[in-house]
Amino acid sequence: MLWLPALAAAAGVPAGPARVGTDVLLLGAATAERTPQRACSADVLARHQQVLAVPAPAQGWSGEPQAVDVFGVLSGEVRISHGDRQICGSMHDARTRDSRFRAGVGMVVVPKAGEHEPIVVSWATPLKPRWIPTVQLGAPSPVQQNDTARLLVRAACIAVAIALALSALIGYVTAKDRSFLIYVGVCLLFVLWQAVLGGLSGYPEPWLPVDDRSSWWLVALSAFTEAMLLPVLWRLNGGDRLWPGSRAAQQAVLWGLVAVGLCVPWMGLAALTWWAAALEDLYLLGCVVCLGVGVWALARRDRYALAGLSALAPWWIMIIADALHAQWLVAYRIETLQLAATWFLMMSAYALNLRLGRLRQQRDEMRQLADTDALTGLPNRRAGLRLLAQYLERARQDDQPLAIGFLDIDLFKDINDQYGHEVGDQVLVAVARNLRDSVRNRDDVIRMGGEEFLVLLPGASRGSALARLESVRLQVQAVTAILAIPGLNVSASIGLAAMRGDGDDLTSLLRRADHAMYCAKRAGRNQVYDAEQAVPAGDPMTV
Repeated sequence: MLWLPALAAAAGVPAGPARVGTDVLLLGAATAERTPQRACSADVLARHQQVLAVPAPAQGWSGEPQAVDVFGVLSGEVRISHGDRQICGSMHDARTRDSRFRAGVGMVVVPKAGEHEPIVVSWATPLKPRWIPTVQLGAPSPVQQNDTARLLVRAACIAVAIALALSALIGYVTAKDRSFLIYVGVCLLFVLWQAVLGGLSGYPEPWLPVDDRSSWWLVALSAFTEAMLLPVLWRLNGGDRLWPGSRAAQQAVLWGLVAVGLCVPWMGLAALTWWAAALEDLYLLGCVVCLGVGVWALARRDRYALAGLSALAPWWIMIIADALHAQWLVAYRIETLQLAATWFLMMSAYALNLRLGRLRQQRDEMRQLADTDALTGLPNRRAGLRLLAQYLERARQDDQPLAIGFLDIDLFKDINDQYGHEVGDQVLVAVARNLRDSVRNRDDVIRMGGEEFLVLLPGASRGSALARLESVRLQVQAVTAILAIPGLNVSASIGLAAMRGDGDDLTSLLRRADHAMYCAKRAGRNQVYDAEQAVPAGDPMTV
């Protein structure tokens, strides 16, 4: 139980003192800690070039509490004041904000009834001209509910990105494909970018050293995420498949943007503003190019391009809404960006799973090719012996019978010499087809090489196996009528061996079946011979 206090601390619940009663558990204690909200310093106010005075209604304030919540101030602190009361709060340090407002910087004021003094909000000039703040005014309850909903969306997007990263990590363990590791890195990079963008880098306490350099962090992380976003969109939309030689251009874009991100800490504000605009223009250009490539790939019946076009959809909605100066985009730009990024990660995960499916299919196909005889489609010797070993182990464990039939097509060399190898191949294919039809499990017929086949009969007693192999012999003989080649007669000699109860192994079982097959040939061919009859008493093979 020693882990309970640690768990409580991690959840933000005081570990003590606590009292357990019959009806209630009381946690925590009275505190003398002062509220972390603070007034603005002269240095902060000197950087506030943007001021909004929220006027009172024509008849004056009603005397009821008024909530003011400010969103979208990505750099610096926000000042909210009314009369002699003022606070300053930062998006990147939740300790500086009123705890009733979690996604924005807010304050609740209670103006006197009939008073006309405005509520004043000020902030520093945004890094991008169109990235203006949103100020929400109203009754405390709906304003706080809207604030909480924004926080939930931001936190949910980050949680989805983390879950996708963990899922890709499991995929890498399964497939050993480095694409999954790259995707994990992309997800974690998007987590950092979203945390700084949405202010969760400072919630509940700062866990990234953003401080007053949020503009630098945003531009650097935007460069890094764009370095991943554009090449991935290019690949998702089929750019790699249409132009296999485009890898060098992708690498140039990726490493160029990474270099920009690494240089950000040494940039001044003017350079940051220029690069923020340049990154936005490059992103727009990339979306245009990827859209054209995706449509072209889809016209060429590349169904995988659908994932890329789907990944582009929310970005294009934002681009069009931004061009039309849509009010909802201004009000919910951060949440919209995070939702678009989450959708992009989900579509990338979908494409990655398609890749995993193709890898598994290729692996299965290669395994199938390695285990299958090319001419007849039957399992080859390696696959057959592996299956026989499994049957032997299972038969020993379950104390069940097991028999095998070693089959050799009679006078096959004469068939090749007289009719040619093409007819010889037709005989092998027809025999293989009839053998498959004569057993319950089609994998129980194996081509051992040349004109030799192995028939596995798990669960068959000696008497039952003898009857089934006699049926197999007749199936082989029926190939003569099927091929209907004048003068061609197809038959087979079959040796039967059943597993003994004294710890029989694979080698001895095969040896007895092979010996019985040769006995069948010496006895006149076209018959089934039992190994127990084929091996006379005192023969070394009985040992």
